[in-house]
Amino acid sequence: MKVAWDYVWNILIAIDQLANAVLGGWHDETISSRLGKSILKGGWASKVPWPQWLYDHFIESVEPDEDWNMGY
Repeated sequence: MKVAWDYVWNILIAIDQLANAVLGGWHDETISSRLGKSILKGGWASKVPWPQWLYDHFIESVEPDEDWNMGY
């Protein structure tokens, strides 16, 4: 069963990355990572009153090896 869940999880991550790319983000980054970077850089996402659990998720999702120069 774990193999089936891993497959589904990988598909969900791919959809998330595709949505981020369609929205002009880095093709190998999730939307959560993009929002986390925006928060850390003081961008528009830092002005939104996110629930604490969601804010924490965004910060923890930041992928430091991905492009930080996308203008978030």
